Order: sequence, then structure tokens, then C-alpha cells
Amino acid sequence: MGGYGLYVWGSYVVTFICIAGEILLISNRRRTLEKQYSHIEDLDNNETKNETTS
Repeated sequence: MGGYGLYVWGSYVVTFICIAGEILLISNRRRTLEKQYSHIEDLDNNETKNETTS
């Protein structure tokens, strides 16, 4: 690699860390959104059950 091996492999390592971090952040955000949506859905279902029909 002509003396640039440390730079090249270092770039690969940094790129891998960034991609892995992004995947972790996306999966964490997805879990958070699923919890929020299920909570909203539960509230909506409870409101529907509590409504009176005329």
C-alpha cells in the first residue's frame, strides 16, 4: 500500500464504526417509535370504548 496502509485501514475502521453506529441508532429510534405508536393506539382504543352511542 505504499506506506499508506495505516491510513487506508484506519479509514475502513472509521467507516465501519460509523455504519454500525448508524444501524444501532436507527434500530433504537424504531423501537422508540413503535412504543409511542402502540401507546397512542392504546389510548385511541380506550377512547373508542368509552364513547357512548346515541
